[in-house]
Amino acid sequence: MEKLLINVSGMSCQGCVRSVTAALTAVAGVAQVEVSLPSGQAAIRCDPSLVSVARLTEAIEAAGFEARPAV
Repeated sequence: MEKLLINVSGMSCQGCVRSVTAALTAVAGVAQVEVSLPSGQAAIRCDPSLVSVARLTEAIEAAGFEARPAV
């Protein structure tokens, strides 16, 4: 398992956090998701052989938020 950080823009409440969490949890290969409203980041523990950073950012964007890998 690998831990990835993705910056998420556009979250304003805990409902947003739940939406991003649900979107990421639904992606095959994702084992654990922690989304922080104050930091605007999603920490994702996943299997890199099953899921890519691009797929994770797509899932967040499909939920209505902006996403980019944290550097």
